[in-house]
Amino acid sequence: MKEFFSHIRGAVVSTVVLAVVCCGLYPLIVFGISQLLFRDQANGSLITAADGSVRGSKLLGQAFSDPKYFHPRPSAAGYGYDATSSGGSNLGPTSQKLDNAIKERLAAYRAENRLSESAPVPADAVTASGSGLDPEISLRNAELQVPRVAKARALSEDKVLELVQQNTDGRDLGVFGDPGVNVLQLNITLDQQH
Repeated sequence: MKEFFSHIRGAVVSTVVLAVVCCGLYPLIVFGISQLLFRDQANGSLITAADGSVRGSKLLGQAFSDPKYFHPRPSAAGYGYDATSSGGSNLGPTSQKLDNAIKERLAAYRAENRLSESAPVPADAVTASGSGLDPEISLRNAELQVPRVAKARALSEDKVLELVQQNTDGRDLGVFGDPGVNVLQLNITLDQQH
């Protein structure tokens, strides 16, 4: 019986020690290192407006529909950019539903940006991302929206294009991926300057 209780005591002590280390010390160390070395990323990469209010995260897209704003790519997350329902539509290339949605989005995009019925449209303007929360659009997508935004804000297209260039992220490590425009950052910049 004495041997049995010594095994129980060893198990209880091991459990307490591991709980303190794994549930207390380790998370505190990781939290401390992240706050010291990666403060912005550890706190959600938040974007603040000039008045100091938090407008969103650099990592999550938001829906914009007003003509004076740049519009993000379509979202299949919940009712659109719902972070609690992240995900794609799971519709494949042979899906009639996807084909119809793309045709509708093409027509709407061309109409709102005053493009001809045969004008090429970037894929990200009519297809949702895998997460449904992508914060960026392609540079070409942004460039096609410049005339609409400039007209709605009574600005020159050159000025709006300059703001697009200022809010364009380059390729990762200089070679991977394509340049992208963070829609929320660009729209906040537009609001701050105009």
